[in-house]
Amino acid sequence: MSENDGAHGGDNHEDAELFAQLRSLWRNVDPMPAALIDRMIATVAAEGLSEEYALLTLIDEPLGAVRGDADALTLQFSDGTTSILLHVTRTATGAHRVDGWVDSTSGAIELAQGEHIRTTTADDTGRFMFDDVPHGLTLVRLHTTVGDQEQTVTTPQFEL
Repeated sequence: MSENDGAHGGDNHEDAELFAQLRSLWRNVDPMPAALIDRMIATVAAEGLSEEYALLTLIDEPLGAVRGDADALTLQFSDGTTSILLHVTRTATGAHRVDGWVDSTSGAIELAQGEHIRTTTADDTGRFMFDDVPHGLTLVRLHTTVGDQEQTVTTPQFEL
């Protein structure tokens, strides 16, 4: 409590005037940069973006003459430093096979559908595969090391 609060017989009006003068002084001496608010909003909005953001590109391929009537889908994801290419086909059982390639050295690669997570690793050429994947919302997580930093690239969810 200050000596000038109402309980001690002081005048809060004097404090308010003093603070107003201090604000005015500092606005003149050290004004806020004009774009500070916009930069702060952009910084907060972009926080963690490299971990969360992945570009989803759907590549339409013409259907060729193949045996069976399996649908094929090719998806490409990138966070700017690491790319993941997925080729999804339907198996004879009605499930899906997901063949994938990564362009960087990776550790574990996870395919997640809700709480169900399957894990594999890529071979020396960056190729990996998940077989008998059921229908549903799916995402892939790639755990990798860039320099001395561990990072995880997570794709947006896609439906099989």
